[in-house]
Formats: sequence, C-alpha cells, structure tokens
Amino acid sequence: MKNNYVVIMAGGIGSRFWPFSRQNHPKQFQDILGTGKTLIQQTTDRFKEVCSQENIYIVTNDIYYDLVKEQLPFIPDEQILLEPIMRNTAPCIAYACYKIAAKNPNANIVISPADHIILKEGEFTRAVTTVLDETAKNQDILATLGIQPSRPDTGYGYIQVLFNQPMGALSKVKTFTEKPKLELAQAFMESGDFVWNAGIFIWHVQAILKAFKKHLPSIGDLFEKISHHYYTEQEKETIKETYYMCKNISIDYGIMEKAKDEVYVLPCDLGWSDLGTWKSLFELSEKNEHQNVLHGNVLAYDTTNCIIKTPSDRLVVVQGLSNYIVAEKDNVLLICNKDEEQRIKQYLTEAKEKKGKEFS
Repeated sequence: MKNNYVVIMAGGIGSRFWPFSRQNHPKQFQDILGTGKTLIQQTTDRFKEVCSQENIYIVTNDIYYDLVKEQLPFIPDEQILLEPIMRNTAPCIAYACYKIAAKNPNANIVISPADHIILKEGEFTRAVTTVLDETAKNQDILATLGIQPSRPDTGYGYIQVLFNQPMGALSKVKTFTEKPKLELAQAFMESGDFVWNAGIFIWHVQAILKAFKKHLPSIGDLFEKISHHYYTEQEKETIKETYYMCKNISIDYGIMEKAKDEVYVLPCDLGWSDLGTWKSLFELSEKNEHQNVLHGNVLAYDTTNCIIKTPSDRLVVVQGLSNYIVAEKDNVLLICNKDEEQRIKQYLTEAKEKKGKEFS
C-alpha cells in the first residue's frame, strides 16, 4: 500500500451543470447532493482504504487553491498541483505522474475525477485494489474501470471489451468510442460487449511514462525535462512555462486510444454517475409523487418530471411545466427542456460573449 497513490483531477468548470457550477465555484467544490460533504471531499474519502493520506495528490486550476485548502486542509501544498491554464487531461496527468515518479519510481497510481458519484463504495474499493494488484505485477499495462451500462446513454464514451482475452481479472480493450448517437448506443447495449468509460485510470508510473514517450512525446518530454524542479521552490514558475507549451488534448485521445495493445479494462457495477448534467442529478435524486426533484423554496403546480434547484431565500412558484430544468444560482436563471440539456454549454458560451464574463 505504501506504493499506492491517488491523483484527483479537480480543475474543470463543469459547464454542462451551469449555472449551478460556475467558474469561480465549480461543482466539485459544492455539496450538490446535500450529503454534508462536497464532491471532492467525498472523492478523497473514497480512497482512504486504497492509499495513505500523504499519497493523495490534487491537480486543479491555480484559482481554486483556496477552495482546496479550505475543503481538504490535510493535503500539504506539495501535493496540490496548480495548473496555470486549462489544457485538458493529458497535461494534467503528465504533471502528476512525472512528479510522483520523481519521488517514487515504483508508484502505482489511480487517476480519478473529483466530481463523480459512487454509490457502491465497497465494490469500488474492491475493484480499484484488484486492478492495483494487476498493475503492480505487470508494469506495462494501462488499465481503466468500465461501468456496466444501464441504458443507451449518448453522453458517455464507450469501451468495447474483448472478454476472451483476459489478464487476471482484467479484459483487453478492443475499441474506444466517444459519445455515440442513440442508434449506435442502443446497438452497443444489445451487443453486451461495451461498457461506459468512467475516466478512472490505474497504472504503474513506469507504464504511463513509457506511454507518454511513445504516444505523446510532445507532452511527456516537457514534464520529464523539469523533473529536477519538482518539490522545489522553482516548481510553480517552471510549470507555468511548461503548460503554455502543452497542447490541449485528453488522455483518451492522446494515449489510451493509441496504446491498444497495452490497455485493459475491469467491467464494474459501482452505482456510478459522472454527475455531469442536470439529467444525471435528476436520475440520482429522490423524487416526489409527481416525479419532481425540488431543491429550494418551491411551490409546484401541474408540474411533472422536472428538476428545480433554486435559492432557499427566494420563493419560486412553477405551474404547468413537464420535463424541464429550472436552475437559479447567483445572477443567472436557467429554464431549459431536459431533452435539450446538451445545449447548456452553448448557452453558457453565448451568455459570456453577449452579456459578460460575470455570468460564466
């Protein structure tokens, strides 16, 4: 267990969850489900049986440093990796893995988003430790957790699994598919060969460094070159220079889809949700007799199948809505059909361009 590390990615804005998730206070730092803990606090707690506290690293945007310190006061500064600009998941993961390798070249690493929900936490711990055992033994493979799909969802990426080519508990990956159209998602469900891509990765640090050198050297070389600056006073300034030289690319596109021969998956049933959209919050939340999710001071009449999340100090009266999102946060009120929620990112972009950055 001393070689087990966890990297929690906490730099995103959560734009599909606008206006509740805002640039100055994104969803990972909020208690969205009313549990008494924010999403990043829940995520950190989830790994308490996987690795020791001193082996948990947080990667986030530098503007969220104070939020991390406030919510995770036990994480020391050297384990809070601050990104000066957003460059997607490949640079984020490279930074964390090259830094950890500088301290422990035998590290076995779990990469996890900060804002996912796992309802079956015992099963999650078993799955993660099972894969960590495999990656400790085989330092060439790149592993991921695959979620057994419950519906033909078009909002998730899919992984095709070769069940007849296992490695211990893991099965080989055949293909990755990004967010398919509904007809293709239905075909994936019917085939039984596909799982959702949860974006949770597990590997030995030497495996991922080798993969960066092979598949994404333009990023790997940058972070390897500055390895002598990690854990020093020069790290922050050096990282700033490095990030501006990095291209914007995800770990999925940059490495996982290219490294097919080395990629394995563990299909799981974890009660998982990426909590990326209002519809996903609706599905997870308790509903009243009219199938409404009401958070706030709300009176609803002739209203069904809606999610309404508004400030508790303001009375909101709704009549005659069906299948809608009504969300108010600070200076923005959103009213949107649930089936059109993929347009929320567009609404956010246009609000920022046409009305001002204060609405983002």
